Amino acid sequence: MKEKSEGGGGYVRADQIDLKSLDEQLQRHLSRAWTMEKNKKKEEEQEARSTRQEWEIDPSKLIIKSVIARGTFGTVHRGTYDGQDVAVKLLDWGEEGHRSEAELASLRAAFTQEVAVWHKLDHPNVTKFLGATVCASELHIQTDNGHIGMPNNVCCVVVEYCPGGALKSYLIKNRRRKLAFKVVVQLALDLARGLCYLHSQKIVHRDVKTENMLLDKTRTLKIADFGVARIEASNPNDMTGETGTLGYMAPENLRPEIPRCCPSSLANVMKRCWDANPDRRPEMDEVVAMLEAIDTSKGGGMIPLDHPQGCFCFRRYRGP
Repeated sequence: MKEKSEGGGGYVRADQIDLKSLDEQLQRHLSRAWTMEKNKKKEEEQEARSTRQEWEIDPSKLIIKSVIARGTFGTVHRGTYDGQDVAVKLLDWGEEGHRSEAELASLRAAFTQEVAVWHKLDHPNVTKFLGATVCASELHIQTDNGHIGMPNNVCCVVVEYCPGGALKSYLIKNRRRKLAFKVVVQLALDLARGLCYLHSQKIVHRDVKTENMLLDKTRTLKIADFGVARIEASNPNDMTGETGTLGYMAPENLRPEIPRCCPSSLANVMKRCWDANPDRRPEMDEVVAMLEAIDTSKGGGMIPLDHPQGCFCFRRYRGP
């Protein structure tokens, strides 16, 4: 009950306030506000999902852990995505203010076009692309001391994790022991099949090297790192040549002498692929057929580096 005061105002007697009723009204009000906020958040999430690209990851499902490799433009981390072991490649486009908005927009457009192609690829000899995000500011790297945030100009690519590491590391690790000829041919065959598939999709990798070939737990080779891959132009003259690791190298350096201990069946494949006339080089599906036809029982294995006959060649089996 409100009473009149001399100043024209009023007051309410405390003993006449229904506290229980007020509490119920407050609870109803808070419940309505909470429900409205919850519905608003749900609508925003649904809208974000509807506008999200097919290949975009859900940042909340990604855990980024320790660094497993470093490169010129970023780092590769071990991680998990939705409970699956993954490799997370973080590409750094430079510190804030280092690039103009136009440059950043161009980089984002090129990155978006690239991952839009990669996410459609599906082949046992091509690293499985799981997703990406153009803005990694929502992501955090997990450390022993907590979490580290990401700068704005970092984009993120998530791919399957290959525990065997890079082919280059595998070859270096085995440089003092003989690899079975069938193992070497199988690695070459895996690579050829992967490239054959990419070419069938009109994709040219343009940076095929042992660092960009990964091995899974069964030693299956998978092509990785599509950083310079491009969709094949309808006119080959439209393809830019200055890309990849090597800007220019003399043909005699790219085509070294094949050791005499290399089995002729494999040496012949190499010679055909190295033909000075590009029109006479085999298509990749033909390379696959040639490698499949090799009888690996006639090769002993790869000679260790310190063997007097040479390096990275093969020794024929001579019997007991």
